[in-house]
Amino acid sequence: MAVLRRNKLHETCRLAYRYGMTSPKPAHIAMFSIAAAGHVNPSLEVIRELVARGHRVTYAIPESFAGKVAETGAEPVVYTSTLPTDDDPEAWGTEVIDNIEPFLRDAIAALPQLIEAHEGPDGAGVPDLIVHDITSYPAIVLSRRWNIPDVSLSPNLVAWQGYEEEVSEPMTAQLMATERGRAYYARFHAWLRENGIDEHPDPFVGRPRRSIVLIPRAMQPHSDRVDGTRYTFVGACQGDRKDQGEWQRPAGAEKVLLVSLGSTFTKQPGFYRECIAAFGDLPGWHVVLQIGKYVDTSELGRVPDNFDVVRWVPQLSVLRQADAFITHAGAGGSQEGLATATPMVAVPQAVDQFANADMLQSLGVARHVPMADATAATLREAVLAMADDPEVARRLADIGAEMAGEGGTRRAADLIEAELAAPPRP
Repeated sequence: MAVLRRNKLHETCRLAYRYGMTSPKPAHIAMFSIAAAGHVNPSLEVIRELVARGHRVTYAIPESFAGKVAETGAEPVVYTSTLPTDDDPEAWGTEVIDNIEPFLRDAIAALPQLIEAHEGPDGAGVPDLIVHDITSYPAIVLSRRWNIPDVSLSPNLVAWQGYEEEVSEPMTAQLMATERGRAYYARFHAWLRENGIDEHPDPFVGRPRRSIVLIPRAMQPHSDRVDGTRYTFVGACQGDRKDQGEWQRPAGAEKVLLVSLGSTFTKQPGFYRECIAAFGDLPGWHVVLQIGKYVDTSELGRVPDNFDVVRWVPQLSVLRQADAFITHAGAGGSQEGLATATPMVAVPQAVDQFANADMLQSLGVARHVPMADATAATLREAVLAMADDPEVARRLADIGAEMAGEGGTRRAADLIEAELAAPPRP
């Protein structure tokens, strides 16, 4: 019955799009992600929009993010994860193998939970379409198991034509030269074969059938070499964020600087002290210093009157009023800086942030300052130079205009609805 129901729905959608209708029949769309803010947050406004259009959306996620998911109107499908949490960023290690092993281990542990959560007698039911974060390997397996289409949501850069030869294959060769790397690939191949999939792990996770990219095209390396039939850039899907509260610019503040290293890699008291030394009592400047939850304010020394030291701040609200932004160059913060036309100084901490920092600098809207070079003098010079440069402002305006045409949340939802009529994955 489930197969007949899905086939009927897919045929209805095909006819709807063929004859110009824009809203397909409400469907069950299942989203899958991991318990990491940088992977969940970019999807939330898209999920909210799909719910508003009348679709039933279930969202497989560990308990720590279930409340945030429920606020969108989606139904959380809770599973137990083995991944390190945002509270323990050092558990991710420092080597490539340290970064990739946890995702495979988690996928193997999560798959039987997710099968039961959807196919079991009290389960969510087999969906009509799977939408998944790029790190949710079980979702791809389930699309094959259920013979339904899937579409990935990418919160960061995607592969371009030539990516395998330039990046993936050299990295794989390095891994295969180690016993631990060979064991990783052997285990991945075995898991795929257990689930009836005869495919190499790299393209299995790195080349989705269809992908909606939740970053501005301007942030994508080699964007001219990205396959437009597979990947579509929709830019920022931020929402109004009113539920986070509004930040008010202090009276008399001529310039505002936001300093934030995101939510995970924030245990940097020495860096915060350098920021205080750089901008403390700087005439006309007000500084919002977000320190996260791992640093005690007593570690900062004397805090000048022109500083607000906070553990969390409604970042988008601040950036709409800010004149400069010192950022770790995470995918979310980078595009928020672009969307608000805020000159940036990028001090990356981990993973994709280094590439993002280089990309922002190449666009002429940021200065990349490695953490080792982030002294008070360097930070002050970089911020003042970026904030006062009219060419930076012009480039930010041009990028903002491009982003406005990418479609954001509504286009992402339109593209997901279009996939309801797509054939299953081969």
